[in-house]
Amino acid sequence: MAKNLVIVESPAKVKTIKKFLGNNYQVLASYGHVRDLPKSQMGVDVEHGYEPKYITIRGKGDVLAELRKEVKKADKIYLATDPDREGEAISWHLKEALKLDDKKVYRITFNEITQSAVKESFKHAREIDMNLVDSQQTRRILDRMVGYKISPLLWAKIKRGLSAGRVQSVALRIICDREAEIDAFVPQEYWSVEAKLSAKGVKGLLTAKYAGDIASKAEADKILKAVENASFSVEDIKTGERVRKAPLPFTTSTLQQEASKALNFPTQKTMRIAQQLYEGVELEEGTVGIITYLRTDSTRVADEAVKSSAEYVTKNFGAEYLRKTEGSAGSKGKIQDAHEAIRPTLIERTPLEIKDKLSRDQFRLYQLIWKRFAASRMSDAVYETTSVKLSAGGNRFTMSASKLKFDGFMKVYMETGEDEVKDEASENTFSGDFSKNTKITLSDIEAKQHFTQPPAHFTEASLVRTMEEMGIGRPSTYAPTISTILGRHYVTKEGKNIFVTELGEVVNKMMEDAFPTIVDSNFTANMETLLDGIEEGTIKWKTVVENFYPDLADAVAKAEEEISKVTVRDEESDEICENCGRRMVIKYGPHGKFLACPGFPECRNTKPYFEKIGMACPKCGKDIVIKKTKKGRRFYGCIGNPECDYMVWQKPTPEKLNK
Repeated sequence: MAKNLVIVESPAKVKTIKKFLGNNYQVLASYGHVRDLPKSQMGVDVEHGYEPKYITIRGKGDVLAELRKEVKKADKIYLATDPDREGEAISWHLKEALKLDDKKVYRITFNEITQSAVKESFKHAREIDMNLVDSQQTRRILDRMVGYKISPLLWAKIKRGLSAGRVQSVALRIICDREAEIDAFVPQEYWSVEAKLSAKGVKGLLTAKYAGDIASKAEADKILKAVENASFSVEDIKTGERVRKAPLPFTTSTLQQEASKALNFPTQKTMRIAQQLYEGVELEEGTVGIITYLRTDSTRVADEAVKSSAEYVTKNFGAEYLRKTEGSAGSKGKIQDAHEAIRPTLIERTPLEIKDKLSRDQFRLYQLIWKRFAASRMSDAVYETTSVKLSAGGNRFTMSASKLKFDGFMKVYMETGEDEVKDEASENTFSGDFSKNTKITLSDIEAKQHFTQPPAHFTEASLVRTMEEMGIGRPSTYAPTISTILGRHYVTKEGKNIFVTELGEVVNKMMEDAFPTIVDSNFTANMETLLDGIEEGTIKWKTVVENFYPDLADAVAKAEEEISKVTVRDEESDEICENCGRRMVIKYGPHGKFLACPGFPECRNTKPYFEKIGMACPKCGKDIVIKKTKKGRRFYGCIGNPECDYMVWQKPTPEKLNK
C-alpha cells in the first residue's frame, strides 16, 4: 500500500509524476480548484470582517470523495499544485476541504516536470505559505467585489449579460483611449530628399539622405535646386561597431507577444499549448515535461540549465558563441524570482529530434521556446558600421552602411520582423578605398512627400506588452483578460488588430463616469503592488479589502441614482427578413454571431451570420463568405450553399476567380 499521497492539479501530470516516484507513492489530481466563492452571491461577508465564504465547486464532490478515501490510507500527504500564488491557494483549499489538520501535510513545488526536479522537490518540502494564499485570496475577493457590485449595474443601465472586472475594465479603457487617439490624430506633412550617387572605385549606386527636417514641398524644391548642379564632397567618415544584444529567455508576457507575431497564436492558444508542453508529452523515454513552468515574469535561469546550455553551445557552435556575461531585464517592480524563465527542460532535446512526437502547433511553440533560450545563452551579434557626412550646395547629406561581422545568437534565432525589416544602413556598401578624396557624382535626386502616421491599433501582443509595462495584471491574467473582453464583445478582432465595439465604448464611458478609480491604470498597478506586499508579509490582506470596499459601495450607490439607462442598438446587416421584410440585425450567441429579426417576439426568424469577403461566386454570382468546418477550420464558400457547392480552403483573389 502506498504510504505517501501526492496531489497535483492536472490529471495530465499524474502518469508522468507517478512514473518518477514509484510504488510507494499514490498520485492523484484535484482537477484544478475544488472550492470557490458561490456564484449565486458575492460570497464575502462585508458586515463581519470581510470573511470569504467558500463552497465546493459543482462537480467536484466525487473528486474530493476519492481524495478523502486515499487520504485515510496515507501517512504523508504532499500537495504539489502549481508553483505560484494560485497553486498555493489550491493547496490550502485542498487542506481545508479534506480536513488534513491531523495529518502530516507538506507543500512541494517544482518548476519543471522532470525526474530530477520532482525528486528534488521532496527534499525541500515545507508548510503552506499563508502569505501567498492570502495574496491570491485578496485578488479573488477584490475581483469578486468589482464584478458582483458593478455588473448588475451594467445589466440595469445597458443590457443583460455584461460584466465588469478589476483588470478587464482597465484593459478596455486602454483600448478605448488608443482608439480615441487614432480618431483625433491629424496627419502632418513632411518631405525627404534622397540622392543616388556614384563613387569612383565603388560598385553600384550609393544612397544619401538629406540631414534635416523638411516641412513642405517648397523647402524640398529649394534643396533640389541647390544640389542639382552642385558637387558632392565627403566631409567626414566614421567607422565603428554596433552590437545587437542576445535576447533574454521568455517570460509569460514575451512568449505571448512573440507567439502572436511569429505564429499568429492568440494568447489563450499560446497558454493552452504551453501547458501541454509543461505537463508532459509522450516521448521515447515516456511522458515528460519538455518546458519549465509557463507563468512567470522572471528571466532567471537555474544553475544546472546554465551549465548544460554552455556545454551545448560550446559543442555545437564553438566557444566564441558562448555568452560571457548574464543578461538581465530592466527593473519592472517585483519579479517572482522563485520561478525561472520559460525554457526547454533539456536543451539537448532539439525540436527536430522530437518533431514526430508533437502536434504541429506544439512543435512550432516548442521550437520558438527552444530557439529563444538557446539564443539567450549565446554571444551578441556584432556589425561593422560606416557613417559618412557629405555636403553639396550648402546642404548636408548622410549615408551609412553596416556589415555583419559576427552573427552570434543570430545563428539560431531572430525575433519576428527583425529579418524582414530592411536595415537602412545596408542599402550602401563601401568597397575599395573609399575616403574623403573619393570623387562622387550625382546620378539622381528625388523629393518624396510623407505624412505622419497615427498610433497603431492594439494587437493581442501589443496589449499584453502595454499591460505589463503599466504593471496591470500578472502573468496568469493577461490571456484571460483579453479573452473576457473579446467574449463580452466589448472589442473585436479584424486580422490581428483589436477594435472597440459600440458596446465597449458605452461600457467604458459608464465605467469612466461612475468608477474612475476602477479604470485608472495607476490605481490598478498600485493594487498589484499591494498584493505583492501581502505575499511578502508586509501588508495585512484585510487592510487592503477594508480600504477598497466602502468606496466601491458608495460609487455603486451613487451610480444607481445618477446614471441614466443607455440603449445600445444592434448592428444592422444588409440581410432582409424573408418573413416580415425588416432589416435583420447581428446578435451574439454562445457560438458567436447570428442574424435575428428585430421584430422579436412577433417575428422569431433567425439565420446564420456569414462574413462576406466582397467577391462574387464564380459559379452563381452570389456572395462568397467565410465558413468553418465542425472542427473549426476556416474555408470560403458560396452563401447559396447547398444550391451552389463552390468552396475553397485558401482565400480567393480577383486574379484567381477570373482565371
